[in-house]
Amino acid sequence: MDMNKIEITYKELAEKDSRDYLLVDIRNEEAIAYGKIPGTMHIPGEMLESRQGELPKDKPLILYCTRGIFSRECAEKLRGKGYDAYSLEGGYTGWLLESMKEEQAQDGEDHTKAEEIEKSIRKKFHKQLFSKFAKAINEYKLVQENDRIAVCISGGKDSMLMAKLFQELKRHNKFPFELEFLVMDPGYSQANRTVIENNAKLMNIPITVFESDIFDAVYEIEKSPCYLCARMRRGYLYSRAKELGCNKIALGHHYDDVIETILMGMLYGGQIQTMMPKLHSTNFEGMELIRPMYLIREEDIKHWRDYNNLHFIQCACRFTDTCTTCRTDGSSASKRMEVKQMIAKMKKTNPFVEGNIFKSVENVNLSTIIAYKKNGVKHHFVDDYDEMTGETEN
Repeated sequence: MDMNKIEITYKELAEKDSRDYLLVDIRNEEAIAYGKIPGTMHIPGEMLESRQGELPKDKPLILYCTRGIFSRECAEKLRGKGYDAYSLEGGYTGWLLESMKEEQAQDGEDHTKAEEIEKSIRKKFHKQLFSKFAKAINEYKLVQENDRIAVCISGGKDSMLMAKLFQELKRHNKFPFELEFLVMDPGYSQANRTVIENNAKLMNIPITVFESDIFDAVYEIEKSPCYLCARMRRGYLYSRAKELGCNKIALGHHYDDVIETILMGMLYGGQIQTMMPKLHSTNFEGMELIRPMYLIREEDIKHWRDYNNLHFIQCACRFTDTCTTCRTDGSSASKRMEVKQMIAKMKKTNPFVEGNIFKSVENVNLSTIIAYKKNGVKHHFVDDYDEMTGETEN
């Protein structure tokens, strides 16, 4: 390779034999959960120095991050230490766009890819995905006759799968209901918006896109910008869904999101709460939020994604889009990722820990609770302690 330049393009990479170089993904754990280039080694950027011994000096190293900004800096540092290092131009996002162009050219107009994806849901992943989707809908009464549901698509694996599962449910059509596939663009870069639109076309999802300026509004917020962004997004989604005649919005939160939320509430919020399968909106009368992926495991979603060779964007806000989250220095790691790793560690010694966390909010015994809130009113055990008799000690 040409040591006079630091960047290598996707086209140049495609022309080389993959055995002649090593691809290194330097994004954080949260980012690679959304997808990575096949055949890559993962070393978070801030750990490159401490793990240099794992990197060969006898072949070129091609580093990539989200957009190719941080990876260029890291490649330059490695060159200073004797490595033949390069940065992939455009990063993971650039690679994703180029690979999508190739896939669309091969797929043509016959939608064979969409058909393969749909077949995988009906056959290979029926038990793990569609059965659990249908079970949540039935168990929690999420879809009713004559509902008009706005299926909210962020562009990630969860919401895209949710859209396909709703299409499959519609095929069975046991009772009439309608769907709107809604995408809100809160200020995506053109590259990320293109990824969402390309995936929707590839998967045969008829999306309706509307724009907002949420990213601009929260970019300068120092305290909890992600929380504010999420709240604002939901408000915009409710509003647009109602304009379209919908009475419900559907979000793509899954089983792992639920159990992580339970632990996060206990460990960081000092409270016992869960992510509910459905909620009435307090600000939009007659509107409801539903979570039909409630019983689906994230591992199965990833398996479905990889089986179909699909690639999705992360949150894609300005922070991730400019490689801010490539720099995982520990202090910036999300609380959700910390809890996710904690659960994975506990599972090694207790394989039932995930199910136990989920069931814990279904088996609450109010007689053994110091205090609880209902409809905003706090109830304390001493309030009626003298009236309680014959309780079993624990």
